[in-house]
Amino acid sequence: MMKDIYILGIESSCDDTSAAVLKDGVLLSNVTASQAVHEAYGGVVPELASRAHQQNVVPVVDQAIKKAGITKEQLTAVAFTRGPGLMGSLLVGVSFAKGFARSLGIPLIDVNHLQGHVMAHFIREMGPDGELLGTIPPLPFLCLLVSGGNSQIVKVKAYNDMEVLGQTIDDAAGEAIDKCSKVMGLGYPGGPIIDRLARQGNPKAYQFAEPHIPGLDYSFSGLKTSFLYNMRKWVEDDPDFIEHHKEDIAASLEWTIVDILMKKLHLAVKQTGIKHVAVAGGVSANNGLRNAFHDYAKRYGWTIYIPKFSYTTDNAAMIGIVGYYKYLDGESCPIDAPAFSKVTFK
Repeated sequence: MMKDIYILGIESSCDDTSAAVLKDGVLLSNVTASQAVHEAYGGVVPELASRAHQQNVVPVVDQAIKKAGITKEQLTAVAFTRGPGLMGSLLVGVSFAKGFARSLGIPLIDVNHLQGHVMAHFIREMGPDGELLGTIPPLPFLCLLVSGGNSQIVKVKAYNDMEVLGQTIDDAAGEAIDKCSKVMGLGYPGGPIIDRLARQGNPKAYQFAEPHIPGLDYSFSGLKTSFLYNMRKWVEDDPDFIEHHKEDIAASLEWTIVDILMKKLHLAVKQTGIKHVAVAGGVSANNGLRNAFHDYAKRYGWTIYIPKFSYTTDNAAMIGIVGYYKYLDGESCPIDAPAFSKVTFK
């Protein structure tokens, strides 16, 4: 009889410390500690993030193992985020994973953070009656990966074979939302705030520039500039303009960003002929983007895959599922494998 495979996943690429345990590819626990300390600064402060990871990593891993109902001695391998991300944050998770795996005498498996976001669609959970929950997209499929640091259209041919068809040439969609939220004085992180306000506003109230970039690449810097100049002009004419119109501004901003994302994704579908389309990353929690996915699915006959809200943000379950597939393929990494901060799928 085959021995059960227990994978511990560890994620520490930015400001969330997360640990998860999977048994034979099925999620048993997924524990995340977020950091509220950055709100006062309007963005993630790398030094504060790495210090918080140092405080959180041991209790988070301990809780994940306990929630899974196993002991650390039952673990088969440790999977960890090697990059990309903030170097100080990554080093905490990488160092802990190395020490933990070595102390248990089990394999160490490095995972690309971006690959993890895409593979969130492969996480399965056990239902109350013992049934497996979750729908896995058939290969190949297209995935729109959108977060605070990345905006990419990825052709997924296998868990370890992903081709970037298009990506942002400057700012990511999530970054643009956060910065526009900051211009409006709404606070950080801007994504959930803009999303909430947009539900109450008119998406056609205001127009912002949509850049025309050839091919499947994105650009959001022009949109940010257009947004900033418009805000300055409108506030000059009416100092209370933002307060009086924030719902319509948020809705119009969200609509513009979603429109930019979806037009390119639609083009990718036409060029590849692949109609199984997924979305992943932090911005995939946005209601406007989710609604657009359903709209395009009805209009163009796509089969869409939208992750649970808990799998949209940085989490260790997505790291664990990649670690599981890599373990099945006999892949591991040496103890001296360094973290990397550069955005890459390689």
